[in-house]
Amino acid sequence: MRKTGFSLIELLVAIAIIGILAGVAYPSYVDSVKKSHRADAQGGLMDFAAAMARYQSQNLTYVGAAPTVPGTPAPATFAAQIPVHSNKKTYNLTIQAVTASTYTLRATPISGGPQDGDGYLELSSDGKRGWDKDNNGSISSAEKTW
Repeated sequence: MRKTGFSLIELLVAIAIIGILAGVAYPSYVDSVKKSHRADAQGGLMDFAAAMARYQSQNLTYVGAAPTVPGTPAPATFAAQIPVHSNKKTYNLTIQAVTASTYTLRATPISGGPQDGDGYLELSSDGKRGWDKDNNGSISSAEKTW
């Protein structure tokens, strides 16, 4: 009479298959999470640009939207980190350059956070976008897109 149940070999094969599937799925999951956080940063930069437009319409200049440049935005202008409505912040927002009629906004991954090493994102007042995809500290001509 044969006993019911799984043999040790069958269990080891099942565990090996689960391990292979997890090994393939986990990197894909991590990549999807990074893309999701990057999309949050892109949306945050667009919201920040809208806040800058409101600031400019009230003050007739972009100057003064941040106490120092480069620096974080004044609290009355916009939040300094995103996502705005979450305790798990992934990016710092800064105004990198500002004149009376132009600005450059930057979203930099928080050091030690899930986006660390993913490169910063920039948005300027004329709509130019950039992503330092290779994380070398500058945006090349091939990186002038999100």
